[in-house]
Amino acid sequence: MFQKFQAHLLKNFSDLKNQKILLASSGGIDSCVLLSLCLKYGLNISIAHCNFQLRGKHSEEDALWIKKLAEDKKLECHIKKFDTLIYANDEKTSIQMAARKLRYDWFNEISTKYKYDSILIAHHADDVIETFMINLMRGSGLKGLVGIPQIRGKIIRPLLPFTRMEILNYANEYNIKWREDGSNAKTDYLRNKLRHKVIPNWKATDSNFHNRFSNTLEYLGQAKIALDNVFKDFKTKYFIEMEHQIKISVDKLKLLNPINFFLHALFANYGFDNVKDLNQLLDAQSGKQLFSKTHRLVKNRSHLLLTEQSEDFHKTYTIEKNIKKIQIPIKLKLGLDYKIKIADKNIACFNIKLLKFPLTLRKWRESDYFYPKGLNGKKKLSKYFKDEKFSLLDKEKQWLLCSGEDIIWVVGKRVDERYSIEYHKEDRLVIKNYD
Repeated sequence: MFQKFQAHLLKNFSDLKNQKILLASSGGIDSCVLLSLCLKYGLNISIAHCNFQLRGKHSEEDALWIKKLAEDKKLECHIKKFDTLIYANDEKTSIQMAARKLRYDWFNEISTKYKYDSILIAHHADDVIETFMINLMRGSGLKGLVGIPQIRGKIIRPLLPFTRMEILNYANEYNIKWREDGSNAKTDYLRNKLRHKVIPNWKATDSNFHNRFSNTLEYLGQAKIALDNVFKDFKTKYFIEMEHQIKISVDKLKLLNPINFFLHALFANYGFDNVKDLNQLLDAQSGKQLFSKTHRLVKNRSHLLLTEQSEDFHKTYTIEKNIKKIQIPIKLKLGLDYKIKIADKNIACFNIKLLKFPLTLRKWRESDYFYPKGLNGKKKLSKYFKDEKFSLLDKEKQWLLCSGEDIIWVVGKRVDERYSIEYHKEDRLVIKNYD
């Protein structure tokens, strides 16, 4: 295996010999074999280990084992504990996705801090098959079916040409020690079910299974490259770049056939991979929006407008009871005894007895409503914006002051009837917007 590994590195990663390298190690067989091969090849290696604290004392034992392994081989070692369960709950994501995000963010952080040129990950050929199957079952499209990339930024995966059996044989031949993760044998997770039940049956029916599968993935990869080039041309015709946004004609999109294929290909890279939602947006009323983690897609009459989400779009800022002034995200002054000379939309007066502190500042949401002073009753905020002829940019920039879940002021525009109080009354809180 070493000769094959050496030839693979010489052909595809010849610069590694001159680099400072970080190797990610769980302590499992894959990363321990990769470490052995890299040291045998003469690479300048340091180790990084993530303790996700998901396996009780076994997680701590893994970290100690890695630390001793690094000491024995006189290698620099980075180990970090993560509150993975808390992070997954806060981010409303799966434990696996949380661990993945934490892992790669940390690898990038320490590679920058300690000036590592490359980060080696021990994914192998069987991982590629499992990932393909998972993505196929999830309907992820062509992007998810082309396998795990050998290189992405600083990340390099040198074991992709090698099977799990080759790795096991090498470990046994050279007496490589590793830590066994008991959870890998369980079939609670989809990946483990595929690994232990589905894929072995395929291998049993075809001794050349791995080669055939690798060839198929290579063809798919080439097909994706070709399609990506085609869609670059499409985007120059359909995506009109304007200041801070991209404008796309709905009528032109509707002429594409097959439309689902084109919608997915054109918008998936922006985080919009639900074709049903995209189709509905084409026929939706003006103002309808879709959000991804990074972008917003808005129906605006006969066009879709694609914009990056501003950093503070989902942020909430708090204002404690005794605060007199804030500068971020907008400039407000707050006081109990301000004298009001003339009516001003940038000055609001509230019944302090009704307010729930801390007050909050945030941007608008589709379901928002309030009771605009002087308009007799409840009104959806989207309808208020429409009636007041807010542009999309105006809506994007508008801040809302809230007490609990209630909007009490569309800042600088209109206060809420329920919380408003006359300027001359006692128990008032006056807030001035001077942004």
